[in-house]
Amino acid sequence: MFLLGTAVGSFLNVLIDRLPKDEKITGRSHCDYCKKKLSWYDLIPVISFFLLQGRCRYCYKKLSWQYPLVEIITGITFVLIFSFQFSIFNKFSVFNFQTIILFGLACCLLVIFFSDLKYHLISDYILLTLFVLSIIYHLLSIISISLFIYFFISSLIVALPIFLIYYISHERAMGLGDVYLSAIMGFLLGWKAGFVALYIAFVTGAIIGMVLILLKKKKIKSKVPFGPFIVIGTVVMLFWGEKILEIIKRIYGF
Repeated sequence: MFLLGTAVGSFLNVLIDRLPKDEKITGRSHCDYCKKKLSWYDLIPVISFFLLQGRCRYCYKKLSWQYPLVEIITGITFVLIFSFQFSIFNKFSVFNFQTIILFGLACCLLVIFFSDLKYHLISDYILLTLFVLSIIYHLLSIISISLFIYFFISSLIVALPIFLIYYISHERAMGLGDVYLSAIMGFLLGWKAGFVALYIAFVTGAIIGMVLILLKKKKIKSKVPFGPFIVIGTVVMLFWGEKILEIIKRIYGF
């Protein structure tokens, strides 16, 4: 599972770098500096990066640590999902189609995290894929039409505060991609878990922002992408949401 995850992670790096630039995702990989087409032995996940000491074989320019990092994180994610370590898997005992959908959801969230972090852009193609996978995820466990309506309404409710921030700030505080992402998160999680995920996103964003300011990496008026923090909130509530909501209910009584 780890090896499969690193191989998928290699493809995710292609999506992260090419989709925000509106480049084709097909075709041979090439060096971003010298544009030299890379051979298969330059593209072995994780291993090639370290064998080449983090440099291009042809122009010797330094390569981004993003490439092995995404591959390793994807590999670990695949292992965790497949080994049923998350609470959501308590009711499953065998590998099934829902596990594959969770792989897909995790991949979409990873692409959104890194592309927004790097380019401050979230691809519409990835958002659409994430939404379709969310629909399939619910179809595998939901039969009632009323529950689908509930999740659709939840998407509007959760996206509303992000849309208001986007609208009032004239896109300075939030981007339209953040609005779409929060709507999909609401559809995937439901409004209760969705609002907790937003809370986690805002708190995490505030903490990271303060740390960056203290380290003088960012200024108070600097723009920090919010998409990665929405992803963090979504992942936390997707896999541990039931337990977190139970804790909140015991503490606050609702």
